[in-house]
Amino acid sequence: MDSLKGIENISWWENTLYALRNGVVSFGQNLLLCIVIYFVGRKLIKYVKVFVNKLLSRQNFDPSVVSFLKSLIDIVLTAALLITIVNILGINNSSFVAILASAGVAMGMAMSGTLQNFAGGVMILIFRPYRIGDYIQAQGQEGTVKEIHIFNTEIITIDNKTVFIPNGGLSSNVIVNYNNKTTRRIDLLIGVEYGTDYDFAKSTINDILQSDERILPDPAPFIALKTLNESSVDILIRAWINTPDYWDVYFNLNEQIYKTFGKKGIGIPFPQMTVHLAGKTD
Repeated sequence: MDSLKGIENISWWENTLYALRNGVVSFGQNLLLCIVIYFVGRKLIKYVKVFVNKLLSRQNFDPSVVSFLKSLIDIVLTAALLITIVNILGINNSSFVAILASAGVAMGMAMSGTLQNFAGGVMILIFRPYRIGDYIQAQGQEGTVKEIHIFNTEIITIDNKTVFIPNGGLSSNVIVNYNNKTTRRIDLLIGVEYGTDYDFAKSTINDILQSDERILPDPAPFIALKTLNESSVDILIRAWINTPDYWDVYFNLNEQIYKTFGKKGIGIPFPQMTVHLAGKTD
């Protein structure tokens, strides 16, 4: 009897080891298959995004819409890929769904900001306050829009920094779009010394404006005496230019006014303080 029990024990251990070995081998094969599927799937997702980009570009779709759809396709297909991998590994879908459902409330609270950003991205595409290539100012940042993703907008600042701004804040706050119109107005305030011949100063400024072909004749440039300050007479200058020329003309006007005023003897005042010392008495 003891010998029979010993044989039964050996047989049980052999069966257990055999089943364990088969389980490990099967899991290892599935794991290797999942790794291959993941990398192949990521490659296919990349090709799908490239295909969609080319297809929509041929149809002259707005680059902002193309950027948003590419981002959305990437997330949806990646989620489908992960679900496929879970199935191959043998994880019960019902258990997987139950786990997600039980964590749904917590995830919803944690992702409330993310969902708001997604909704903001949709609103941006519908109302289009800006497009790719526009120079905008929003949320304390400013720069050129490079990409509009489903959760955030990527901009490049003037000093070549990349900034990601959440779409939720962009869709519900003030956005300044500097490229929305084809023309912009330059406003300058130039101070001259008291005693300066105003008509001569105004004529000099007008000559500078007329000599720059980038300044539009319609609407005509506007020059007027704005304020009599404590130490200066302030002259207001307004001129319209094409939007791409804004900064070049702005800086050039300042430079030309400074140089020309110096040559023609028109003084530009600077802050001064006169101190009167009381005489000493013995």
